[in-house]
Amino acid sequence: MLKTAAMDVRGIMLRPTTKDLAKAAGVSRATVDRVLNGREGVKKRTVDRVNDAIQELGFVRNIQAANLARSQRYRFVFALPRSGDLFLKEIIRHINEARETFASDLVWCDVEHIDENDPHSIAAFLATLDPNETTGVAIMAPESPQVRDAIFRLQERGVAALPFITDQSTMEEHWVGTNHHAAGATAANLIGRFCSAQEGSVLVISESMRSRDSLERRMGFDAEMNAHFPNLRALPSLETYGDEVRAENIIGSSVMNYPDLIGVYVLSSEARVPLTILNETGNTGHLIKVAHERTPFTETALKDETLDGVIVQDPGHLVRSAVRKLKAITDKRVAKGSQERIRV
Repeated sequence: MLKTAAMDVRGIMLRPTTKDLAKAAGVSRATVDRVLNGREGVKKRTVDRVNDAIQELGFVRNIQAANLARSQRYRFVFALPRSGDLFLKEIIRHINEARETFASDLVWCDVEHIDENDPHSIAAFLATLDPNETTGVAIMAPESPQVRDAIFRLQERGVAALPFITDQSTMEEHWVGTNHHAAGATAANLIGRFCSAQEGSVLVISESMRSRDSLERRMGFDAEMNAHFPNLRALPSLETYGDEVRAENIIGSSVMNYPDLIGVYVLSSEARVPLTILNETGNTGHLIKVAHERTPFTETALKDETLDGVIVQDPGHLVRSAVRKLKAITDKRVAKGSQERIRV
């Protein structure tokens, strides 16, 4: 039977300390410290006794105090696309805010830009990260074998790593982002309800369908549209590749070639370019338009009634959740699931 932690003069249980753990487990405080920090040189039987004492006493380690004692600091890198527009600027703004928010936890956040269209260069960049200088990295890049393997190699070198906004299929437990299937289904539901019983086609615009978030949004969109709105026909996805000239050509051609066009879904995170092209194209004022992410442009478009709906994931929550998850991985803790769920 393990001994309980000490009580104060009022009989109220005090928060257990490492001294209490050592006493309950019948070991020295140095041994407790080795077990808590996962260092070698402790017999399994002794480790089990310390862990039993942790459970019995309800011991919760003060990570911040431990970090201060050993001068532990965290440098988290956000690897973001080189190309981007207003949503990416919002992400960077919140990363800059996070430097102040998490300063007391000895956390520093940096931004590094990557070529999201070149998985080999992304893998090469991740290979350059030194565990002595970088504690963790949040990676916003399309899924690819090269990026997945580079993430795993990074973890093997002791650097915490997780996909950011765009998931990698083998890391669903450790990533930060919203449910893209649900987001796409929400877009279909909005367009279907706004169109009522009218029949027609719906234009779907993306930067690239190689991105897993775009693919999942499209899947959710199609499932909802096919199940509940047989009066509407979702057209094949248009891919702009972030090229404004290409976007103008393919969007203009589609508006001309589909006279029954009734709605538009911009499923990529950057809506400014495609929506501007649509608004400058004749005979598009009647179209129901739904896009992603609240930015100064989409907010203005909603107020001007040139946009009918915006599906949002909070960029501040995304950044803060990434920092908390990276810190939890580094500290060998489990982040709170309810706190880190990014809602649509």
